[in-house]
Amino acid sequence: MNRALSAITINIGKAGINDNVIEEITRQIKAQEIVKLRFAKGISSEKEMYITQIVEKTNSKLIDLRGNVAVIYKKKR
Repeated sequence: MNRALSAITINIGKAGINDNVIEEITRQIKAQEIVKLRFAKGISSEKEMYITQIVEKTNSKLIDLRGNVAVIYKKKR
């Protein structure tokens, strides 16, 4: 089974991202290696900026982006 299909999904709403969202993404990526981020349709214009911030702050990699869903990955150490 594809691991991305079973990855936890974190929804990013109109409020965007803040320290709490980054902390939750960091926790999930440490546990799962792969996390899906689903962005609200209303923030699609800011999506690229949010993805860049999330990848930088969590030290992860963007491995897929389709529509409003991004998949990030960080190998467990």
